[in-house]
Parts: sequence; C-alpha cells; structure tokens
Amino acid sequence: MSRSLTLGAALTAVFVGAALLSFLWTPGDVQAMDIAGRLQPPNGDNLLGTDHFGRDILSMLMVGARTSIAVALVAVGIGMGAGVPLGLAAAARKGGWLDEIIMRGNDLIFAFPSLVIAILITAVFGPSAVNAIIAIGIFNIPVFARLTRGAALSLWTRDFILAARVAGKSATRISVEHILPNTANLLIVQGTIQFSLGILAEAGLSYVGLGAQPPTPSWGRMLADAQTMVALAPHVAVIPGLAIVLMVLGLNLMGDGLRDWLDPRLKEIRT
Repeated sequence: MSRSLTLGAALTAVFVGAALLSFLWTPGDVQAMDIAGRLQPPNGDNLLGTDHFGRDILSMLMVGARTSIAVALVAVGIGMGAGVPLGLAAAARKGGWLDEIIMRGNDLIFAFPSLVIAILITAVFGPSAVNAIIAIGIFNIPVFARLTRGAALSLWTRDFILAARVAGKSATRISVEHILPNTANLLIVQGTIQFSLGILAEAGLSYVGLGAQPPTPSWGRMLADAQTMVALAPHVAVIPGLAIVLMVLGLNLMGDGLRDWLDPRLKEIRT
C-alpha cells in the first residue's frame, strides 16, 4: 500500500470519525451561545476556542464535518447512480440517437457550473442542504457519464466482448456483466475525486448562503461568519479553513493512492 493512500485514508478517517462521533457526543452544545465567552482563543475549556457567539469551535467542526460529508456523499451517489447507467447506455449505442441525446444533455449540464445550478434551484425552492445536494449531484452526472462511456467504448472492441456477443448476450447484459466490472476501478477513483470536489462545492455554497442554513453548522458557513473577524480572532477563520484543506487533501491523496493500487500497469512501473 502506497504512502499517499495510507496518509489520505488516515486524514479522511479522522474527519469521518469525528462526524460519526458527533452523533453521540460533542464537547459542547453547538446551539448554546455564551456571549460573555465569545472569540476565546484555544484554551483548556475550549480546545479550539469559541466563535463570535461563544459556541465551541471543535463541536462546530465535528457537526460541520457531518454536514459536509453527508452532502458530498449523497451528491456523488446521485451522480454515479445516474451517470454510470447513462454512460453504459451511450457506449452500447455508440453513434445512435440515444448516444447523441445523452452526450448533448451532458454538454448542456456542463455549460452550467454547480454554483449556477444551485442559484437556479434555490431561486425556486429556497436555500437548503437538500438543494445543495441536488445541485452538486446534477453536476456530477455528466462527469460519471463521460468517464463510463469513454472506458466502455474501449472495452467494446475487446475479444471477450466479441465472444459474449457471439454467445447471444444482449447489449444490456454485456454492459452489466462485463463492461461495468471492468470499469469499476476507474469509477472508484473518480468517485473519491468527486467526493473531495463535493466537499469544496458544499463549503462554497454554504459560504454564499445557498447550502446548509443556520442553526445547522457548516464549514463554509463558519468561514462566512468569520470573515469580518480575521484580524480580531484569526483562529475563527483559520480552523474551519484548515479543516476543509485537510479533508480535501486526504481525499485527493487517497484517490491518487487508489489509482496506483488498482491499476496493474502502475504497479509494474513502480516495481
């Protein structure tokens, strides 16, 4: 196992563990305000200090990790769940009307970044974590559709696929039984990368007020609330920003390590 995979998995495990622990315990109540103890630096009572409402920042980070991870995970699940079947269908009907419709639909979605999609959705339904999930998930669909289609097209010319077609298997059955298992490695690695991008997207949407709404803690919301107090209490902004950086770094390192571990050609190069 590579060092990048080990380090990435360790960093990711820390934040996932903190998010899971927040369901059972946090050092303080994330909704309890203590104005007298606001903007306290890290100390014995509050290990990471307090924010402008006197709330414990460590507790906010733990619950915020739960929000960010849940939004990114569900959004990636939406993108993969819809994009992979579309990519398989497009590859199986290469050059046909179905392939053309799917790919032009992907181009249309790519023309609108997730932030623009979020603005459109929240303009109709209002800002919330659910709408952020929908926006990020929609943007992930063409990513997985294009990746799956590209990988599947190279497999459709292989001898074992030709043998399956000669055996009388339908295109759908070949896609499920032969194409999908042979693209799983790529999808796992891409899923890890999109997960990290989902964390960033959720933080960005929450920063501009389109993600999780108060009183639900969110890393992006914590940054937005702290931007006017950087000179007075820099830890209020530095700590959630550092959490986002470390979480995204961990996921990217894990994705890079998974790519090296799952790709036999890279194993041969390294050995």
